[in-house]
Amino acid sequence: MLSPGLKFLRLVGHILVGLLLVLLRFPSLNRAERAQRVTRWAARLLAILAVRVSVRGEAPPPGGALVAANHVSWLDIHLLHSLLPARFISKAEVRNWPVFGRFAEASGTVFLVREKKADAMRVNQLMAEHLRDGDCLALFPEGTTSDGTGLRPFFPSLFQPAVEARATVWPARIRYLNRDGTPCGEAAYYGEISLGASLMKILTLKEIHAEVAFLPPIASAGLTRRELARAAEEAIRCSFSVETTPP
Repeated sequence: MLSPGLKFLRLVGHILVGLLLVLLRFPSLNRAERAQRVTRWAARLLAILAVRVSVRGEAPPPGGALVAANHVSWLDIHLLHSLLPARFISKAEVRNWPVFGRFAEASGTVFLVREKKADAMRVNQLMAEHLRDGDCLALFPEGTTSDGTGLRPFFPSLFQPAVEARATVWPARIRYLNRDGTPCGEAAYYGEISLGASLMKILTLKEIHAEVAFLPPIASAGLTRRELARAAEEAIRCSFSVETTPP
């Protein structure tokens, strides 16, 4: 097991490599090439932090799809990035996060100013365009993080682009577990904890088992955004009650 200090040094080096990649290589790469590099970078980040990833179900195939996942940690974005090429929908504040905000912007994240209704309309139109173009979008419909043991209500407005583009919605459940299968509370990033404090907690852990369960897809044809949101929320909520074996 690497010490927290050594993990931190390796993480800093990995972040510097990522910054150089964004600054020097990304301008000459197309969307698909950028996505490939983001996927590799995210997978390496998780490996440095001793996050062991397991997947249940099947990830969305190439083509326009909306992945709707529960939100537990800042690790969630890197976890999903390591598994599939996706544009994320994120609150505008993330753009100002040190380093990670720059990565989010470079990977094609769509930023939303939640307090402005006009911006929500702009983002919904942009999301629908991306879905029609065959992009995979990923969002966290709870609008905030939780402790990872349950689910907050989904915001239906975030599903409107899927309705307009007639895109398939893929519910995804994220869990962080200890080796014995119990919830890993240290991985959760919620409440008043800072990003730095959350990172330090994760660095001290021997390992984290991250589990992503891709649940059966939901066809949006004929459904309203409220019906889509309710169906995705119910699918994830029910999956928490199903006993699963530890990774």
